Amino acid sequence: MLSTHDILRQIQSIRGTAQITQAMQMVAASKMRKAQLAALAGRPFMHRLYRLQRKAVTQAVDFSHSLLDVREVRKRAVILVAADKGLCGALNSNVFRLATEFDITSTVFITAGRRATQFVARTGRRLVAEFAYADAPKYSEARAVAACACDLFVKGEVDQVQIVATRFVNTLVQQAVSIEFLPVGKITGLPMAGMESLESELVDNTPEFKFEPSPAVVVGYLLSHYLNIYLYQVLLNAKASEQSARMVSMQNATENANKLIKNLTLDYNKLRQGNITNELLDIAGGQSGSA
Repeated sequence: MLSTHDILRQIQSIRGTAQITQAMQMVAASKMRKAQLAALAGRPFMHRLYRLQRKAVTQAVDFSHSLLDVREVRKRAVILVAADKGLCGALNSNVFRLATEFDITSTVFITAGRRATQFVARTGRRLVAEFAYADAPKYSEARAVAACACDLFVKGEVDQVQIVATRFVNTLVQQAVSIEFLPVGKITGLPMAGMESLESELVDNTPEFKFEPSPAVVVGYLLSHYLNIYLYQVLLNAKASEQSARMVSMQNATENANKLIKNLTLDYNKLRQGNITNELLDIAGGQSGSA
Protein backbone atom coordinates (compact mmCIF):
# COMPACT_ATOMS: atom_id res chain seq x y z
CA MET A 1 0.00 0.00 0.00
CA LEU A 2 1.27 3.46 -0.86
CA SER A 3 2.26 5.80 1.94
CA THR A 4 1.22 9.44 2.13
CA HIS A 5 4.75 10.39 1.06
CA ASP A 6 4.48 8.22 -2.08
CA ILE A 7 1.10 9.69 -2.98
CA LEU A 8 2.37 13.26 -2.55
CA ARG A 9 5.33 12.46 -4.80
CA GLN A 10 2.97 11.11 -7.48
CA ILE A 11 0.76 14.19 -7.22
CA GLN A 12 3.75 16.50 -7.64
CA SER A 13 4.98 14.52 -10.66
CA ILE A 14 1.58 14.52 -12.36
CA ARG A 15 1.07 18.22 -11.60
CA GLY A 16 4.36 18.99 -13.34
CA THR A 17 3.27 16.96 -16.37
CA ALA A 18 -0.09 18.76 -16.41
CA GLN A 19 1.67 22.13 -16.47
CA ILE A 20 3.70 21.02 -19.49
CA THR A 21 0.69 19.68 -21.40
CA GLN A 22 -1.30 22.82 -20.60
CA ALA A 23 1.51 25.02 -21.92
CA MET A 24 1.72 22.89 -25.09
CA GLN A 25 -2.06 23.15 -25.46
CA MET A 26 -1.90 26.95 -25.35
CA VAL A 27 0.95 27.07 -27.88
CA ALA A 28 -0.87 24.66 -30.20
CA ALA A 29 -4.10 26.66 -29.86
CA SER A 30 -2.39 29.88 -31.00
CA LYS A 31 -0.74 28.11 -33.95
CA MET A 32 -3.94 26.21 -34.74
CA ARG A 33 -5.97 29.35 -35.33
CA LYS A 34 -3.45 30.74 -37.82
CA ALA A 35 -3.09 27.39 -39.60
CA GLN A 36 -6.86 26.93 -39.87
CA LEU A 37 -7.38 30.42 -41.30
CA ALA A 38 -4.64 29.83 -43.88
CA ALA A 39 -6.13 26.49 -44.96
CA LEU A 40 -9.68 27.84 -45.20
CA ALA A 41 -8.66 31.08 -46.95
CA GLY A 42 -7.07 29.21 -49.86
CA ARG A 43 -9.99 26.91 -50.60
CA PRO A 44 -12.08 29.25 -52.80
CA PHE A 45 -9.05 30.02 -54.96
CA MET A 46 -8.16 26.32 -55.19
CA HIS A 47 -11.74 25.45 -56.21
CA ARG A 48 -11.70 28.08 -58.96
CA LEU A 49 -8.26 27.07 -60.17
CA TYR A 50 -9.26 23.40 -60.33
CA ARG A 51 -12.38 24.30 -62.33
CA LEU A 52 -10.33 26.45 -64.73
CA GLN A 53 -7.72 23.75 -65.21
CA ARG A 54 -10.30 21.05 -65.92
CA LYS A 55 -12.19 23.22 -68.41
CA ALA A 56 -9.02 24.25 -70.22
CA VAL A 57 -7.68 20.70 -70.49
CA THR A 58 -10.96 19.26 -71.74
CA GLN A 59 -11.37 22.05 -74.32
CA ALA A 60 -7.82 21.92 -75.70
CA VAL A 61 -8.22 20.06 -79.02
CA ASP A 62 -5.25 18.15 -80.48
CA PHE A 63 -3.21 18.96 -77.42
CA SER A 64 -1.01 16.67 -75.37
CA HIS A 65 1.24 17.29 -72.40
CA SER A 66 3.65 15.05 -70.54
CA LEU A 67 1.85 15.72 -67.25
CA LEU A 68 -1.40 14.40 -68.74
CA ASP A 69 -0.01 11.07 -69.99
CA VAL A 70 -1.96 8.13 -68.61
CA ARG A 71 0.25 5.03 -68.50
CA GLU A 72 0.00 1.54 -67.13
CA VAL A 73 1.09 1.79 -63.51
CA ARG A 74 4.19 -0.32 -63.06
CA LYS A 75 5.91 2.01 -60.64
CA ARG A 76 4.39 4.60 -58.36
CA ALA A 77 5.65 7.53 -56.28
CA VAL A 78 3.93 8.57 -53.07
CA ILE A 79 4.27 12.05 -51.59
CA LEU A 80 3.90 11.29 -47.87
CA VAL A 81 3.00 14.35 -45.79
CA ALA A 82 3.17 14.04 -42.00
CA ALA A 83 4.05 16.12 -38.94
CA ASP A 84 7.53 17.02 -37.74
CA LYS A 85 6.62 16.10 -34.16
CA GLY A 86 4.36 13.72 -32.31
CA LEU A 87 1.90 14.39 -29.46
CA CYS A 88 -0.94 14.88 -31.94
CA GLY A 89 -3.03 11.79 -31.28
CA ALA A 90 -3.47 9.27 -34.08
CA LEU A 91 -2.84 11.81 -36.85
CA ASN A 92 0.48 10.40 -38.05
CA SER A 93 -0.58 6.78 -37.47
CA ASN A 94 -3.62 7.18 -39.72
CA VAL A 95 -1.48 8.62 -42.52
CA PHE A 96 1.13 5.88 -42.18
CA ARG A 97 -1.58 3.21 -42.23
CA LEU A 98 -2.66 4.47 -45.66
CA ALA A 99 0.96 4.51 -46.84
CA THR A 100 1.42 0.83 -45.96
CA GLU A 101 -1.30 -0.11 -48.46
CA PHE A 102 1.07 0.63 -51.37
CA ASP A 103 3.26 -2.18 -52.69
CA ILE A 104 6.70 -1.78 -51.15
CA THR A 105 8.49 -3.23 -54.19
CA SER A 106 6.97 -0.89 -56.80
CA THR A 107 6.58 2.31 -54.76
CA VAL A 108 9.08 5.06 -54.01
CA PHE A 109 8.47 7.81 -51.48
CA ILE A 110 8.90 11.57 -51.38
CA THR A 111 8.47 12.76 -47.81
CA ALA A 112 7.43 16.09 -46.32
CA GLY A 113 7.91 16.23 -42.56
CA ARG A 114 10.38 14.57 -40.20
CA ARG A 115 8.01 11.84 -39.00
CA ALA A 116 7.28 10.80 -42.59
CA THR A 117 11.00 10.38 -43.29
CA GLN A 118 11.45 8.34 -40.12
CA PHE A 119 8.52 6.09 -41.06
CA VAL A 120 9.93 5.35 -44.53
CA ALA A 121 13.37 4.55 -43.10
CA ARG A 122 11.96 2.42 -40.29
CA THR A 123 9.79 0.30 -42.58
CA GLY A 124 12.47 -0.30 -45.21
CA ARG A 125 10.76 1.60 -48.03
CA ARG A 126 12.68 3.43 -50.73
CA LEU A 127 13.10 7.16 -50.19
CA VAL A 128 14.01 9.28 -53.23
CA ALA A 129 13.70 12.76 -51.66
CA GLU A 130 12.84 14.38 -48.36
CA PHE A 131 11.60 17.88 -47.65
CA ALA A 132 10.73 19.98 -44.63
CA TYR A 133 7.92 22.50 -44.28
CA ALA A 134 7.45 25.15 -41.64
CA ASP A 135 4.62 25.76 -39.15
CA ALA A 136 3.42 28.29 -41.70
CA PRO A 137 4.01 26.42 -45.00
CA LYS A 138 5.53 28.48 -47.78
CA TYR A 139 4.69 28.31 -51.46
CA SER A 140 8.37 27.72 -52.27
CA GLU A 141 8.33 24.58 -50.11
CA ALA A 142 5.33 23.17 -51.98
CA ARG A 143 6.89 24.11 -55.34
CA ALA A 144 10.05 22.14 -54.50
CA VAL A 145 8.08 19.00 -53.64
CA ALA A 146 5.90 19.32 -56.76
CA ALA A 147 8.94 19.85 -58.98
CA CYS A 148 10.54 16.65 -57.67
CA ALA A 149 7.37 14.63 -58.32
CA CYS A 150 6.88 16.10 -61.80
CA ASP A 151 10.50 15.39 -62.69
CA LEU A 152 10.10 11.70 -61.79
CA PHE A 153 6.87 11.46 -63.78
CA VAL A 154 8.07 13.28 -66.91
CA LYS A 155 11.28 11.23 -67.05
CA GLY A 156 9.21 8.04 -66.91
CA GLU A 157 10.75 6.83 -63.66
CA VAL A 158 7.23 6.50 -62.22
CA ASP A 159 3.87 6.09 -63.94
CA GLN A 160 1.73 7.65 -61.24
CA VAL A 161 2.14 9.99 -58.27
CA GLN A 162 -0.14 9.81 -55.23
CA ILE A 163 -0.32 12.12 -52.23
CA VAL A 164 -0.97 10.62 -48.80
CA ALA A 165 -1.78 13.38 -46.34
CA THR A 166 -4.39 14.71 -43.94
CA ARG A 167 -7.47 16.67 -44.95
CA PHE A 168 -8.59 19.28 -42.44
CA VAL A 169 -12.34 19.16 -41.78
CA ASN A 170 -12.63 20.94 -38.43
CA THR A 171 -10.86 21.14 -35.09
CA LEU A 172 -12.06 17.70 -34.01
CA VAL A 173 -12.01 15.89 -37.38
CA GLN A 174 -8.98 15.30 -39.60
CA GLN A 175 -9.10 12.64 -42.32
CA ALA A 176 -6.19 10.72 -43.81
CA VAL A 177 -6.65 10.70 -47.60
CA SER A 178 -4.90 9.30 -50.65
CA ILE A 179 -5.04 11.81 -53.53
CA GLU A 180 -4.08 11.27 -57.17
CA PHE A 181 -1.55 13.96 -58.14
CA LEU A 182 -0.14 12.83 -61.49
CA PRO A 183 -1.15 12.39 -64.24
CA VAL A 184 -3.27 15.53 -64.02
CA GLY A 185 -6.95 14.74 -64.35
CA LYS A 186 -10.09 14.32 -62.34
CA ILE A 187 -9.42 14.32 -58.61
CA THR A 188 -10.20 10.88 -57.17
CA GLY A 189 -9.21 11.69 -53.61
CA LEU A 190 -10.26 15.12 -52.42
CA PRO A 191 -7.61 17.29 -50.72
CA MET A 192 -10.25 19.49 -49.12
CA ALA A 193 -13.95 19.58 -48.43
CA GLY A 194 -16.25 21.21 -50.95
CA MET A 195 -14.72 19.85 -54.17
CA GLU A 196 -17.28 17.08 -54.57
CA SER A 197 -19.63 19.27 -56.60
CA LEU A 198 -17.03 20.71 -58.97
CA GLU A 199 -17.01 17.79 -61.41
CA SER A 200 -20.77 17.98 -61.93
CA GLU A 201 -20.45 21.65 -62.87
CA LEU A 202 -18.14 20.73 -65.74
CA VAL A 203 -20.58 18.34 -67.45
CA ASP A 204 -22.45 19.87 -70.40
CA ASN A 205 -21.79 23.32 -69.02
CA THR A 206 -18.49 24.30 -70.59
CA PRO A 207 -18.35 26.96 -73.33
CA GLU A 208 -15.93 26.66 -76.22
CA PHE A 209 -12.49 28.08 -75.46
CA LYS A 210 -10.12 29.91 -77.77
CA PHE A 211 -6.46 29.77 -76.73
CA GLU A 212 -4.00 32.55 -77.48
CA PRO A 213 -1.21 32.18 -78.43
CA SER A 214 -1.76 28.37 -78.41
CA PRO A 215 -3.17 25.58 -76.20
CA ALA A 216 0.36 24.28 -75.53
CA VAL A 217 1.51 27.62 -74.08
CA VAL A 218 -1.64 28.40 -72.09
CA VAL A 219 -2.39 24.95 -70.69
CA GLY A 220 1.27 24.13 -70.09
CA TYR A 221 1.68 27.30 -68.03
CA LEU A 222 -1.59 26.63 -66.19
CA LEU A 223 -0.72 23.03 -65.30
CA SER A 224 2.60 23.86 -63.65
CA HIS A 225 1.07 26.55 -61.46
CA TYR A 226 -1.96 24.40 -60.70
CA LEU A 227 0.20 21.55 -59.36
CA ASN A 228 2.28 23.90 -57.21
CA ILE A 229 -0.77 25.54 -55.65
CA TYR A 230 -2.51 22.18 -55.33
CA LEU A 231 0.36 20.82 -53.24
CA TYR A 232 0.61 24.07 -51.29
CA GLN A 233 -3.03 23.63 -50.26
CA VAL A 234 -2.26 20.05 -49.20
CA LEU A 235 0.54 21.32 -46.92
CA LEU A 236 -1.77 23.97 -45.44
CA ASN A 237 -4.40 21.32 -44.71
CA ALA A 238 -1.78 19.03 -43.16
CA LYS A 239 -0.47 21.75 -40.87
CA ALA A 240 -3.97 22.84 -39.80
CA SER A 241 -4.78 19.20 -39.04
CA GLU A 242 -1.57 18.75 -37.06
CA GLN A 243 -2.05 21.81 -34.84
CA SER A 244 -5.73 20.99 -34.29
CA ALA A 245 -4.98 17.40 -33.33
CA ARG A 246 -2.16 18.46 -31.02
CA MET A 247 -4.31 21.05 -29.27
CA VAL A 248 -7.09 18.51 -28.66
CA SER A 249 -4.61 15.85 -27.57
CA MET A 250 -2.90 18.15 -25.07
CA GLN A 251 -6.26 19.35 -23.77
CA ASN A 252 -7.32 15.75 -23.13
CA ALA A 253 -3.98 14.99 -21.47
CA THR A 254 -4.33 18.01 -19.17
CA GLU A 255 -7.89 17.04 -18.20
CA ASN A 256 -6.85 13.44 -17.50
CA ALA A 257 -3.93 14.63 -15.38
CA ASN A 258 -6.21 16.90 -13.33
CA LYS A 259 -8.65 14.03 -12.79
CA LEU A 260 -5.81 11.79 -11.63
CA ILE A 261 -4.55 14.49 -9.26
CA LYS A 262 -8.06 14.82 -7.83
CA ASN A 263 -8.33 11.07 -7.23
CA LEU A 264 -4.87 10.86 -5.69
CA THR A 265 -5.63 13.84 -3.44
CA LEU A 266 -8.77 12.05 -2.22
CA ASP A 267 -6.73 8.89 -1.53
CA TYR A 268 -4.13 10.98 0.28
CA ASN A 269 -6.74 12.64 2.49
CA LYS A 270 -8.35 9.27 3.32
CA LEU A 271 -5.00 7.72 4.19
CA ARG A 272 -3.95 10.75 6.23
CA GLN A 273 -7.26 10.74 8.10
CA GLY A 274 -6.86 7.02 8.76
CA ASN A 275 -3.35 7.57 10.14
CA ILE A 276 -4.59 10.36 12.45
CA THR A 277 -7.40 8.12 13.71
CA ASN A 278 -4.95 5.30 14.42
CA GLU A 279 -2.67 7.68 16.33
CA LEU A 280 -5.59 8.92 18.42
CA LEU A 281 -6.59 5.35 19.21
CA ASP A 282 -3.02 4.52 20.23
CA ILE A 283 -2.94 7.57 22.52
CA ALA A 284 -6.30 6.69 24.04
CA GLY A 285 -5.23 3.06 24.51
CA GLY A 286 -2.00 4.11 26.19
CA GLN A 287 -3.79 6.42 28.61
CA SER A 288 -6.33 3.70 29.60
CA GLY A 289 -3.49 1.19 30.13
CA SER A 290 -1.55 3.54 32.41
CA ALA A 291 -4.64 4.27 34.45
